[in-house]
Amino acid sequence: MKRSSVLKIALLGAGLFVAHGVAATDKVSLQALFKDKAIVLVDGTRRVLQVGQDSPEGLKLLATDTAAETAEIEVNGKRQTLNLGVVVSSFAPRGKGSATLYPAGNGHFFTAGLINGRPVQFMVDTGATVIAMNSGVAQSLGVDYRRNGHRSVASTPGGYVRTYDIKLDSVQVGDITLYNVDASVIEGNDPQVVLLGMSFLGQLDMKRDDEKMELNER
Repeated sequence: MKRSSVLKIALLGAGLFVAHGVAATDKVSLQALFKDKAIVLVDGTRRVLQVGQDSPEGLKLLATDTAAETAEIEVNGKRQTLNLGVVVSSFAPRGKGSATLYPAGNGHFFTAGLINGRPVQFMVDTGATVIAMNSGVAQSLGVDYRRNGHRSVASTPGGYVRTYDIKLDSVQVGDITLYNVDASVIEGNDPQVVLLGMSFLGQLDMKRDDEKMELNER
């Protein structure tokens, strides 16, 4: 299909769009994108929204970017960036999440989690300003950092390396899910494990002792 700077359309099959009239939004996908307008599928219902307009389900379209093929929305008080053709779920209101982490033999805290819905292993690093990962991990997670990131450089013991500042759609650890989390992708093989930095941890209440670390949403 020929790309257009005015209209980007993703066809996600010939499913029927049925209005549910739900009070809380659970699943959202971006179907088509115009300048200052978007077509979204909200819990199975097709909605055409102008920037600044709310859907009956409580979704508000904040901005569109036809070049990046994204739209920014707000649902249940949460801001989220949608990528064309990608379904985002778990918008429904919920209680405050928590997670309990235990140290490995070397004293570091490791935990399984999700980045943009894909599994990853984290190492807690309170000295890291943001979540940090190497370029290979980013590619395996489907993070298009070269296209969507902002190029920068960082100093390492081995010299300066190229990095890309990006925003992750979602990051989950235990019952905690945060959206639009700042991260950095470092060209090369380091760090060998994804560093869970303060762009995630700084939004939580942390309690740490020798036996465990407790994370709680505020």
